[in-house]
Amino acid sequence: MTAAISITHLNKTYASGFQALDDINLDIRHGEIFALLGPNGAGKTTLISIVCGIVKPTSGRVLVDGHDILADYRVTRSLIGLVPQEISTDMFSSVWTTVSFSRGLFGKPADPAYIEKVLKDLALWDKKDSRIMTLSGGMKRRLMIAKALSHEPRILFLDEPTAGVDVELRQGMWDMVRRLRAAGVTIILTTHYIEEAEQMADRIGVINKGELIVVESKAELMRKLGRKHLTLELQRPIAAVPPALAKHRLTLADDGHKLIYDYDTQREHTGVTDLLDDLRRAGLHFKDLVTTESSLEDIFVGLVRQEP
Repeated sequence: MTAAISITHLNKTYASGFQALDDINLDIRHGEIFALLGPNGAGKTTLISIVCGIVKPTSGRVLVDGHDILADYRVTRSLIGLVPQEISTDMFSSVWTTVSFSRGLFGKPADPAYIEKVLKDLALWDKKDSRIMTLSGGMKRRLMIAKALSHEPRILFLDEPTAGVDVELRQGMWDMVRRLRAAGVTIILTTHYIEEAEQMADRIGVINKGELIVVESKAELMRKLGRKHLTLELQRPIAAVPPALAKHRLTLADDGHKLIYDYDTQREHTGVTDLLDDLRRAGLHFKDLVTTESSLEDIFVGLVRQEP
């Protein structure tokens, strides 16, 4: 089956000599939610801009549903909806006029019923006659999504879509994203809210310094790179970790009341049993223990820090 987006050996070097993308290879499947994570300046927006036809690549190839983005520009652009980071639209136009005009730019016939549905889905219907300049920041962000959906794209790029949107509206927007995915729309998103990627994405890609570090399903990424943290609450505080426990690389916390042990869940031997035996031999007793797992944010930070 043809991928929704197929990226092969993609590179982008700007006139200044800055290499924004370095040999990116990525296939995005039809109907999935793919989250692209990376620090500021990692290359996320450049990658999205190339696929959407805004920036030209230096080398490499991008296919959208089997169509080349350069040779078949009109076809590929009509398949894609883009919600950019920056809000750029005519502030004097009404919501209805703006979204309807955006649909017309793609050669789509007028369809008031569809525009009405989009505005209602995004809680903008009661503002349909309002000038954009009168909208709140969150409403303007939702308007950008409405514009991106105006021509009924099969692939939707969301570049930091919930920046500046309050928690309640953010949840409503993600409900809408789930409905779009259920209807067969492929979603690619970037976000600084890593908990959103953890909640929403089927697969996750991490990009840093123009290189794609890892692409995995969310579950596989957590399985491969996740670690567990065992926190032991001691009956009596200690001033330092005893030398006999040095091999376990424990962290002393909470003014000496807690010991924290990190271990790899994929190892055949986690070392927990040995640790508990050594604690007993050292005369340390604990009154409680708690096990927690790495979050996606922990994994993301770890991956980025490993990069040279």
